[in-house]
Amino acid sequence: MGLQLKWKNTMDITNYVPVLLFLVAATGLGLLVVAIGFLLGPRKPDAAKLSPYECGFEAFEDARMRFDVRYYLVAILFILFDLEAAFLIPWAVALKDLATPEVGMYYGLGVMLVFLAELVLGYIYIWKKGALDWE
Repeated sequence: MGLQLKWKNTMDITNYVPVLLFLVAATGLGLLVVAIGFLLGPRKPDAAKLSPYECGFEAFEDARMRFDVRYYLVAILFILFDLEAAFLIPWAVALKDLATPEVGMYYGLGVMLVFLAELVLGYIYIWKKGALDWE
């Protein structure tokens, strides 16, 4: 007489009802907020608000005109520092798990301090090179 286990059916549809209700409520609330903003929001269009704007110059000029490289430089620097800052969130979540007896209590903190020091050195470098100066 061996031990017999009976598995509970985990594919019961009632397990998904709260998720479905959450999705319906979130969608309804989002549509409600957009509708209220559309109905009650101010509508004062003028030529400046209706004109297209992109990269600081008129949109309907010669397609072969020269672009100012500063726009691209600022965009690349923003993406660079934004992605580096995005590493801080997983590190903060996993900081407690990084402290093991093998590596010590402050290993995770030390690694992140080295990373932040590299980030600050990069920031100082681009500052000294004048990449952040705008005329």
